Amino acid sequence: MPDTEPLTALDERYSSARATAADWSDAVAALARAEVYWLTTVRPDGRPHVTPLIGVWEDGALHFCTGAEERKAKNLRSNPHVALTTGCNTLREGCDLVVEGEAVQVSDERRLRRLAGAWEAKYGTEWHFDVANGVFVHGAGEALVFAVAPRTAFGFGKGEPYSQTRWRFTGSG
Repeated sequence: MPDTEPLTALDERYSSARATAADWSDAVAALARAEVYWLTTVRPDGRPHVTPLIGVWEDGALHFCTGAEERKAKNLRSNPHVALTTGCNTLREGCDLVVEGEAVQVSDERRLRRLAGAWEAKYGTEWHFDVANGVFVHGAGEALVFAVAPRTAFGFGKGEPYSQTRWRFTGSG
């Protein structure tokens, strides 16, 4: 999943008069730096399910992991469309980010080993994962790994100037 340059647009309806569209490269840097993300999946009955988790930005996608029997993994079996959000809980500074896309399971063991290294580099040895049978192995448990390449992403700049930037990727809706 190579990094691609999206179509970028400032939504003037939700932006200050002197605002400009944010650069995707700045959004990627913030996505890579973030320590906590909020994942929204959809339950089989249509209700949303939201949960905090950790993850890494690699190869043009956000990656997260979950146990196969956790609610989010069960939801993804019937509907892979997700939103991942991150940012800060302040009103007048920072930028909140939303990434919309499809969660695709990663099972290639070479790629998983690279991702396991990225998790440990970012979060420390507490988050060391081994790789076996196409999953992360941690202690006695296993975790499925998913990649979410952005189809559409939003950046909400807070403070003067306030801004709302939309990034659309080729072939996205």
